[in-house]
Amino acid sequence: MDTVHSSLLSARVLLVDDDPVMRELASAKLVEAGCEVLTAEDGAAALAVLETDGVDLVISDLDMPNLDGYALTECIRESEAHRETPIIVLTGSDGGDAVERVFSKGATSFLTKPVNWTLFHHSVRFILRASADAQALRAARDLAEAGSQFKDGLMSVMSHELRTPLNAIIGFGQLLGEQFQRENDHLHKEYADYIVDGGKRLLNSVSDMLLASDACSGPIAINEVDCTLGDIVEEASEAVDKVVTLAQAELKVVLHDADIEICCDRSLVSRALSKLIENAVKFSDRGVKIVVASSLLQDGSLAILIKDNGPGIEPDVLERVTQPFSQSDMSLRRSKEGLGLGLPLVIAIAKAHDAVFRLQSTPGAGAKAALVMPAMRVRSASGSGAVLSA
Repeated sequence: MDTVHSSLLSARVLLVDDDPVMRELASAKLVEAGCEVLTAEDGAAALAVLETDGVDLVISDLDMPNLDGYALTECIRESEAHRETPIIVLTGSDGGDAVERVFSKGATSFLTKPVNWTLFHHSVRFILRASADAQALRAARDLAEAGSQFKDGLMSVMSHELRTPLNAIIGFGQLLGEQFQRENDHLHKEYADYIVDGGKRLLNSVSDMLLASDACSGPIAINEVDCTLGDIVEEASEAVDKVVTLAQAELKVVLHDADIEICCDRSLVSRALSKLIENAVKFSDRGVKIVVASSLLQDGSLAILIKDNGPGIEPDVLERVTQPFSQSDMSLRRSKEGLGLGLPLVIAIAKAHDAVFRLQSTPGAGAKAALVMPAMRVRSASGSGAVLSA
């Protein structure tokens, strides 16, 4: 026997055949190759063996009394404990119908009778290796899923545990600031403002990470309400008012119709718009001009546009900024704050609303982002066009 045939398989194999001579020959070959062999004379006896003994491979004849190979294969695939066990069937039929039928029942491979014992050895070794690889992949998948569930659970718990004290820090910081304001203590009022700003930034980061975690697990759950476009844009503008002021940016809001209604999650959509405005400020020079506009398209969808006259985005950077935790510079020495979750969260929010997000930019000529809400979410406006000032 050559080296290939003499390799030890160290596997438990259940051999099922109503022919005692065939069972004897095949058992001898398997034992010679290093396998532990269990035998059964038909499918019913094989199932009895499987109830008490686990095996790595089943080799079964097709034509047997009591329970044939087709039925045995089907029973094994329906079993919770043994459904992943590989099955090699032996058939003396020359027709393709038998092979197709047994594969439809869940067989892994087949060999024809009379058996070519060299091919028999190679087939057994190949199937066992493939089964071991598949088992390792399943274990890795289960481990990854368990890790993902742990991460999601940890994010949810940490979000709750951090939000409670952060809200307290922000609230009491605001109270201290108001007290210092009344006492004309400008120095300590400034310190209190730092505390409030730091708490708000940290709370915003925690909220972003939790939303990103939810987005990785599937579509974000949304709380749909009917609200006007003007209210959404106003809420977004107020959220970034301090950022805009500190950067001496000019924010102009020009809406085709501020009273047009959108069925959406108001909080999430305004959050997406504030992220886009904040990005336009963050990655532009002081004094950048930003325009928030809207346009009702011919198909009834509504495009909300955020355009700036900043430095724009290089083509290679534009390809990766929509990926989570991606900024043009993510080193610890970077000058811009943030987790790099802004655009990915905008995309996740758009996806949850069946909306489309588009980003266009030309280096040196600014950037334009568009959130296009589908027509089914847009309600007819109550009045004519309007202009809001920010």
